[in-house]
Amino acid sequence: LGTFGQSRLRQFQAFARRMTDFRTAFRNATADLPALGSNIHYSASADRLRKLLQEGPLKLTDLREAPEKFFAAHSVLSEYATQVGPGFGIRFTVQFNLFAGTLIALGNSQQVAALRAMQASGKLGCFCLTEKLAGVNSGLVVNTTCTWDESKQMFLLDCPDAGAFKNWISQGLSADLAVVIANLIVKGKPKGPHGFLMKLRENGQLVSGVTAKDMGDKTIGNDLDNAEISFSKVWLPKDALLDKYAGIQDGEYVQKEKGVSNMDMIGQRLYTGRTVIAGSTLVFARSLYRSAKNYADNKKCWSPQGGMSLSSVPQLAHLYVQTDKELSRVEALSRVVESKLCECLRNDKIPDSKLVEMVAVLKVKAIETSISTCFKLKQELGSYALMGGTGFEKLDYLQCCKFAEGDSRILMQKLTRDRLQAFAKSPSGEGKEAEACMKLGMSLKSGGKQAWNDNFELVYGIADMVMERIVNEANPQASL
Repeated sequence: LGTFGQSRLRQFQAFARRMTDFRTAFRNATADLPALGSNIHYSASADRLRKLLQEGPLKLTDLREAPEKFFAAHSVLSEYATQVGPGFGIRFTVQFNLFAGTLIALGNSQQVAALRAMQASGKLGCFCLTEKLAGVNSGLVVNTTCTWDESKQMFLLDCPDAGAFKNWISQGLSADLAVVIANLIVKGKPKGPHGFLMKLRENGQLVSGVTAKDMGDKTIGNDLDNAEISFSKVWLPKDALLDKYAGIQDGEYVQKEKGVSNMDMIGQRLYTGRTVIAGSTLVFARSLYRSAKNYADNKKCWSPQGGMSLSSVPQLAHLYVQTDKELSRVEALSRVVESKLCECLRNDKIPDSKLVEMVAVLKVKAIETSISTCFKLKQELGSYALMGGTGFEKLDYLQCCKFAEGDSRILMQKLTRDRLQAFAKSPSGEGKEAEACMKLGMSLKSGGKQAWNDNFELVYGIADMVMERIVNEANPQASL
C-alpha cells in the first residue's frame, strides 16, 4: 500500500474500533430490556426511554452527525425483538428518526440546537403525520391545517373533520412534544404540508385544544402507546414552524431554498425508517433461527441407528442452508442502502431516485423474506414453536413491520409504476421484465385505469422482477 492507501486503511480501522466501542456501550446501556419485558404499562416503557435519552449513548443529532451509530443502535435493539417484541424499538425510532430526524431536516439552527436540552431533560416526542382518511397513503393526504394569522403573529392548528385526526401515533399518550405535519395556509392559500414543533403536554396534561385517545389493545407491542390525536383551534407561536426551507417574512410565505420541498425532506424520515425496519426484520429472523437451531441441535430424536438431533432431519438441515442464502442476499442490499443513506444524511442530501427504489426494494424483500423463512421454520419444529419464550410468540413483530412506513403491496405497486414510466421513456431491459412491461403497458393503453386492477398479478410480477434485479445488482455474489 502507498502512503494514501495506508492512511485510508488507518482511518477505516479507527472507524471500525469506534463503531465496535459504540455497539458495546449501547448494548450495555440497554441490556436490561429483555428482563423488563413487554408485559408492562406503556408509561414504564416511556420512562425507560427517558432514562436512555438522558444517559446519551446515542445523541438525537447523531442521525446527521454520526448516522452509522443511528443504524447500529437500531440493530442492537432488534437483537431483543424475539424476546420483547416491537414496542420499545418502535418507540426508539419514533424518538430518534421521526421526531428528532424531522426537526433536524426541517428546522433552523436554533430549533435543531434545542434538541440538546430536550435530550438532557428526557423529553419525549411524537410524529403526527398519518391521518384517518389517509390510510396506507400516509403523507399523501394531509387535511390538518395550520393557518397563519398576521394580526396575532401566530398559527392556528386545526383538524377540520374526523378524517384529519392523526392516527396510530406512536408514543402519542406519553410524549411531551410533537412534530405535527399540517397544511400551511397563508392569506387563504394552501402552501402544502409543513412541520410544526409544539408542546403536546405541560406537567403531564394535554395542552388546551388537543385530545388523545388510545387506539386499543393489540396482538403485540402493548408496551407502546398508539394514539388518535386531534387538534381543535390550537394557537402556536410563530417559531413553531420548522422553517429551514420556507417561512413567514413580513406576512408573506417565503421559499428560502428553491428546488427543495418540505415533503422531500419529510420523506427522508420514511427512507431511514424503512431501512431500519427492514434491517430489524433480518435481525429478528437470524435471532429466531439461532435460538431454534440451538434447541434443535440438542433435541434428540429416535432413529433405527440410535439417537439423532432434530437439526439433522434432512428438511430442517436444508432449511437452515437455504434460509442463510436468502437472508444473506438481502443483507447485502441492506449494507449498500445503509452506506448510501449515511452519505445523504451527513451531507443533508435528498436521496436520488435510484436509492429511493433500493430502499423500497429492501423494505419489501427483507420483510417478505423474513416472514416466509420464519413461517417455514415454525412448521418444522412441532410443539416447540407453540411454547412461550421461544420467540415464535413474537411473530406478529414481522406483521407490524410489513405495513409500517409503507405497506409492502403499496411499495410494490410504486416500483411497477416507476418501472413502467422509465420503460415508456426508454424501452430497455432484457427478457421477461421487458416483455412484462410491454404487456402491461399495452393493457393500460387499451383498458385504461381499470386494466391496472385487472392485471394485478402482472403488476406484482413486474415488481418481483425489479426487486430480484436490484438485489442481484447490490451483490451479484450473493445470488442463489
